[in-house]
Amino acid sequence: MAVEEIKTTEVKKFFESPQTTLTFVHSPFCATCHLARQMLTTLESVFDREVFKEMNASLHPEWMQHFKIKSVPCLLVTRGGEVEEKIYAFHSVSYMYERVVGFVE
Repeated sequence: MAVEEIKTTEVKKFFESPQTTLTFVHSPFCATCHLARQMLTTLESVFDREVFKEMNASLHPEWMQHFKIKSVPCLLVTRGGEVEEKIYAFHSVSYMYERVVGFVE
């Protein structure tokens, strides 16, 4: 399983979803982001399904401002267009599992 990129034309609709969404905000030039993506890919294999969407921060500066994202990598948790949580420190796979398991339905 791989983290799936949000299509540019669907970003607004995606973030306005009444469901909880977990979005991995990254930059393709960020080495830490590549490590964070590997952790999320591992978590998806644990959950045995796609859990995370992906958004390239460079392509969506308006959403970076809208959600006040300070840096990448960031795991943005939203519901109905509102931020529930922003996770910037991806300490370990087990740490991330504990942080997201409650959001995975």
